[in-house]
Amino acid sequence: MSAALPSVLLVEDSEPIRTAFTILLEETGYVVHAAEDGPEALDAAAEHAPDLVLLDMGLPGMDGLEVVRTLKAQPLTADIPVIALTGRDDSGSRRACMEAGCVEYIIKPINTHALLRTIAQHLRRTPA
Repeated sequence: MSAALPSVLLVEDSEPIRTAFTILLEETGYVVHAAEDGPEALDAAAEHAPDLVLLDMGLPGMDGLEVVRTLKAQPLTADIPVIALTGRDDSGSRRACMEAGCVEYIIKPINTHALLRTIAQHLRRTPA
């Protein structure tokens, strides 16, 4: 009997980016749950308990920082690694994301090979 495939919650408000990343992740062997905004992301995290979250920080309404803080405050989702995806390349934004609980801060445009390596590294660190 084989182990279940690792799952990733992809939170991205841009439909073309969400679709492209979903295809990339599924072709790499991940089960993908997608959300387009903060409230949908929180619901999906609670429902699916993903192994990792890829989180666009520039979401409308509830921004990525609020999403990450909420995930980290809930016992069910507190230990899920969250990787921030952002267009902001400044130390203040990076520090805010890391202090909120993100494990990585990746600046757009994203190098997909580096992203897949980073995801794999954090999934190996996730306790079984």
